[in-house]
Amino acid sequence: MSSRQKSPPHRPARRRSRGVPSNIANAVVIKNNDVFFLAEHGGSVPAGNQDGFGLYYHDCRYLNGYEIRIADTRPNPLVSTCDQGSISQFELTNETLHLKGKPVPAQTFGIFIERVIDSAATAVHDVVTIHNYGFLRYDLSLSFSFRCGFEDVFEIRGFHRKESGKQRKAEWKNGVLSFVYDGADKVQRSLETHFDPKPNRTSKIGGEFVLRLGAGESKEIKLSLRIVEAREKKHQPRLTKPRPAPAVNALQQQSREWLAGCAQIQSDNSLLNQVMQRSLLDLRVLQSSLDSKEFFAAGLPWYGALFGRDAIIAALQTLAFEPRIAEQTIRLLGKYQGTKVDEWRDEQPGKILHELRRGEMANLNEVPQTPYYGSVDSTPLFLILIGEHAKWTGDLQLFNDMRGHIERALAWIDSGGDDAGNGYLSYRARSSSGLGNQGWKDSGDAIMNADGTLAVAPISLVEVQGYVYRAKLAIADLYARSGEDDSANRLRRQAAKLRARFNRDFWIASKNYYAIALQRGGRPAAVISSNPGQALWTGIIDHSKAGSVVHHLTAPDMFTGWGLRTLSEKERRFNPIGYHLGTVWPHDNSIIAAGFRRCGFDREAVMVFEGLMRAAGDFEHFRLPELFGGFSDQQFHLPVRYPVACHPQAWASGSVPFLLTELLGLAPDAFHGRLRVVRPVLPQTVRQLDFRRVRVGLGSMDLRFARAKNDDLSAEVLDQSGGICVELEPKSNQRAGRSRQSAG
Repeated sequence: MSSRQKSPPHRPARRRSRGVPSNIANAVVIKNNDVFFLAEHGGSVPAGNQDGFGLYYHDCRYLNGYEIRIADTRPNPLVSTCDQGSISQFELTNETLHLKGKPVPAQTFGIFIERVIDSAATAVHDVVTIHNYGFLRYDLSLSFSFRCGFEDVFEIRGFHRKESGKQRKAEWKNGVLSFVYDGADKVQRSLETHFDPKPNRTSKIGGEFVLRLGAGESKEIKLSLRIVEAREKKHQPRLTKPRPAPAVNALQQQSREWLAGCAQIQSDNSLLNQVMQRSLLDLRVLQSSLDSKEFFAAGLPWYGALFGRDAIIAALQTLAFEPRIAEQTIRLLGKYQGTKVDEWRDEQPGKILHELRRGEMANLNEVPQTPYYGSVDSTPLFLILIGEHAKWTGDLQLFNDMRGHIERALAWIDSGGDDAGNGYLSYRARSSSGLGNQGWKDSGDAIMNADGTLAVAPISLVEVQGYVYRAKLAIADLYARSGEDDSANRLRRQAAKLRARFNRDFWIASKNYYAIALQRGGRPAAVISSNPGQALWTGIIDHSKAGSVVHHLTAPDMFTGWGLRTLSEKERRFNPIGYHLGTVWPHDNSIIAAGFRRCGFDREAVMVFEGLMRAAGDFEHFRLPELFGGFSDQQFHLPVRYPVACHPQAWASGSVPFLLTELLGLAPDAFHGRLRVVRPVLPQTVRQLDFRRVRVGLGSMDLRFARAKNDDLSAEVLDQSGGICVELEPKSNQRAGRSRQSAG
């Protein structure tokens, strides 16, 4: 998802001298629909910061500086929280003050900030309460200052603007301080600050209150930051008060309703319960809409937009919990499916988009994300999601509605996507501002050779061939259910031929492992990476070779204790804090561990799950970030934060729900009105787990998994409705550990 594009060919790209973001690891992040806010632990935004703190809307950072000062000193942050996604709370206190020449002890005043994002009003509301804990009366000032830059998200990340609009001088009018930017894209963007009550004094950048606080007394100040986006017309500051902030309990109720609408997990392991709740709440935060269709935005702050790969994988991960978003995601991506050849955007007929942006630089065509199609795997993943959605719903309506999109996607895979001319789905960047690497590891140095040199395009990634294999089998099943046996058999023959060629061409006998990719001339990029683990999940890897893949992935050079690295620490380019060069990505781990389960390596799958759970327990709010450092748990006793990782991030949030579904062995077959439960496994620390409101077809069921005295895990049906049969596979048929491998 790195989107490290350059500028269009007619103007060479130049970086800003101020550099790129350096650290948002501890940011407090809240979001509601398209509005999101990143703050420091005290609720502030460092003036002009390059790290990404601020208030965002439609790929623009409206606010890049916000500070509250008490008696002209910065308060001391004590604690912050953002448990509900669109609400954050901060508690601050004072350092030693000097009021009228007399010292006032530290911790005399408490400052409580409750921040709420109101997406309906496109606004952020702060309620600031200052309390005097002392036994004397004090007169003191409380001041607010703001800074607005109206920067495009690409600009924050270090890309040079070719064309800029004009920012007007901030202006107070009728009690409202307005910051206005006339964009070069003919969009006027404004940020209005509304105070209640009005400040005693004003300045060009804020307002100041003079408060008289008796012993034990509190005073409250309400502040609203209202975003206005207007096209082709001049906007005047709003003269009336903005709508009241939504009640906190109403927003909390929305979170409760979201959870109530999802399948529920309750176990006797408190860590698992907390991680699961955080995962589902974060997915709600990332829930976004475009063209009246819902999807999961990829991650904050850098990827608060529609990304094909990310939206698809997050929808796949959550089919057992909230299948509705998967259908809307499929329909939305179908709407933007490629229709023509456009090298600037790496578009080809049938391709599913990589990224869609709505900011100023996109509007001016300074970046190709309008949308941009430089993703080699979004298209087969799109087909996989259609197939998996059908298994859970038992409904061919979506398949029938999307028939044209499916056929165009298959045609692109077979022809337009074969850049190497070798029968494999491959890529090379056509756009001068496109991604050099176009798989999920899309940073420029992610695909390499054993000697450290970079692979040469066109590149055929190992996991992508697995996606194609699984996609063709999934769509073949739907053709067969529709009575179109010829189309089904054609796809199955293609998949079988691909599997045979794949296991010949990608296998490196000297390493007993698969290459990360084939490059120009069919040469293998022969490094030990996590990519073949995802190929296990797709079923393309030969049964006889699966054990070797699992052995490599779980060896100490790949497994940190927290999770699996993206690259072996023995490789030349290994870097434990390199974006794709040795870090740990939760979503990658979840797919790989699902592959372990598919091939019968249950113990190893549980090991990965336990590692991710331990890591989540050490991150704030039990939230797994986009990625974290690839240091072992022997080197550090806490997982090491990646400085600019997104959090929350969609497919990281979906990782534990998805892997738990896989460990419990839930195999839906809604077309035959059944849910199979295949050899469920859980960590030893979980003795009992209830999975409630699992929806298959039109049915719903509650399941209980419990550990017996002999330590085996049993499953029983607590409740069911809608005519779905739950089939608990007999113990004699269950497979565990390395004893057997699946039929793939």
